[in-house]
Amino acid sequence: MSSCCGSPEPAEQPSCCGGEPDKKSRPDLLLWSTLILVAIGYSLDLFAAGFIQTWPAVANMAEAIHQLMNSMWIGLALGMFFVGVLGRVPREFVTSLLGKGDTFFGIFRATFAGVLLDLCSHGILLVAMRLYQRGASLGQVMAFLIASPWNSLSLTVILIALIGWKWTLLFIACSMTIGIVSGLIFDFLVRGGTLPANPNTVELNGFKPWQEAKVRFRKAKFSAQWWLSMMWEGLKDSRMIVRWLLLGVLLASAIRTFVPIDSFQTYFGATLAGLGMTLIIATILEICSEGSTPIAADLVTRAQAPGNGFAFLMTGVATDYTEIMSLRETTGSWKIALFLPLVTVPQVVLFSWVMNVVGT
Repeated sequence: MSSCCGSPEPAEQPSCCGGEPDKKSRPDLLLWSTLILVAIGYSLDLFAAGFIQTWPAVANMAEAIHQLMNSMWIGLALGMFFVGVLGRVPREFVTSLLGKGDTFFGIFRATFAGVLLDLCSHGILLVAMRLYQRGASLGQVMAFLIASPWNSLSLTVILIALIGWKWTLLFIACSMTIGIVSGLIFDFLVRGGTLPANPNTVELNGFKPWQEAKVRFRKAKFSAQWWLSMMWEGLKDSRMIVRWLLLGVLLASAIRTFVPIDSFQTYFGATLAGLGMTLIIATILEICSEGSTPIAADLVTRAQAPGNGFAFLMTGVATDYTEIMSLRETTGSWKIALFLPLVTVPQVVLFSWVMNVVGT
């Protein structure tokens, strides 16, 4: 069936997040285990809240799961819809729209493309490495990688539900700023010979995205089957997002249950010590952006530290060993890999500190 954006492309395997499993592969243990635990907790608070009061920890955990899922379900449903829509957009459109590397507009386009692409942080990592292999400049790759992990459309909608429009839009603006500044810095370092240039750089092959989009749109047939197919693809392709999001719900619920709010505000509050503790935990905790989102929301709402929530979302991509090792393997340069945290972490700390000062 033809569509304005083309038929869905074969799914790629997005690292730890996983894509669609092979036909006879093992069940997705992370997805099913987290789904079952969340369903049990939600059902207990919904149907047996009085009965489980005998076990305070169980009651508190179930209540936290219930509250989080009630806040997130609309955003999650909309996110699945967006995943289905974006799954119909051929990669050639994204690649060509990045434009010429080593320019401000090229960096800006890469940042904007990263924000729009609906993948988890590790899925984004694979796409970023592929962009490097296809010839994007180092600055474009870094801008794309830094700005995008939690800025996908689905997570943005969920984050709005959890912390509100004001902080969500500010987080997006600051992360895009960091992505653009970092991209410009990396391209400057390449021009100065400090970092190696991308050997895969090539000229665009003449693909004209807007003309192609017009042609495909004229051929589109938006039948009921097309819409059902798109929604099914969105549901199916959202598995890699949902599994980590559910894990984040469980972790955030556990924090609400076992960490008193006074202690939470003390250790992760809007202080330099709290910000430092947040950076350490975000570096150690190997979790996708979907899992980080509910925890970051708790840092904003319960710890009253919006900057710490922003730092928790941003520091993963800046200091995560997965990103660093992937950059090393793809570029063949330890220097490029280690410059990622060197360039980005100071910016994250600065923006986070300002948010804590202004927001408290």
